Amino acid sequence: MAEFGAIPAPALAGMAGWEAVVAWEQEPGLVTWRLTAPGGEVRYLKLRRSSVEPGLEDERARMEWAAGSLPVPRVLDHGSQDGTDWLLTAALPGLDATRDPLQADPARLVPLLAAGLRRVHALPRERCPFDWTLARALPVARHRVAAGLVRPADLHEDHGPLTAGEALARLEALLPAGEDLVVCHGDYCFPNVVLADGAVCGYVDLGGLGVADRWWDLAVATWSVTWNVGPGWEDLFLQSYGVERDARRMALYRLLHDLLP
Repeated sequence: MAEFGAIPAPALAGMAGWEAVVAWEQEPGLVTWRLTAPGGEVRYLKLRRSSVEPGLEDERARMEWAAGSLPVPRVLDHGSQDGTDWLLTAALPGLDATRDPLQADPARLVPLLAAGLRRVHALPRERCPFDWTLARALPVARHRVAAGLVRPADLHEDHGPLTAGEALARLEALLPAGEDLVVCHGDYCFPNVVLADGAVCGYVDLGGLGVADRWWDLAVATWSVTWNVGPGWEDLFLQSYGVERDARRMALYRLLHDLLP
């Protein structure tokens, strides 16, 4: 049983007899349940405390916007009760990149993931209503640091032993003169990319989707490559995507990733 409370009854409407198993628990205030019907249908129910940002309403809006262009989970229901928000979605076919058999073959998997990111970045940014540029994201990071909301444990070991204030100062020193804006996934990492039959067939966890510098996604994606298949594969990801390494922007967006919720 997840640490974060029980499932609100309205979130399970019409699903009597379904099995509920925790699929992911990022923190006590954010839990995803895997719901399986007696007949085998699978759905996912994400719960989040209403006070936690970004909220599930933000993710729902982004998922429904992206559904016209990308294979993303279909939203079945959403709501809120007693301080808990929920988002119910249909399951996508396939396995996420942490479970796909191709994880044992990084030379094949890494270029597939790079191509999957290119597909997201090819979306027309002028039609995207969600803004996650530095002008929008930086004030959030500054506020979180000033309010003491960033704990040392929130910083990746790559950033240790920096304090939150030192991490913010380093980030400010890395700010670029401009941004290479595209529609970004917002958290493009192995668990959020679904594969089937040797190809990317779906994208999940879209709460951070919005217009941002493409290096926001590239920084996190290459980080995830190293975490999941080991060092030495970042350059293949960047080469397959079609860019040369920009160490400054990668450092900037990895710091920003750690300072945001």
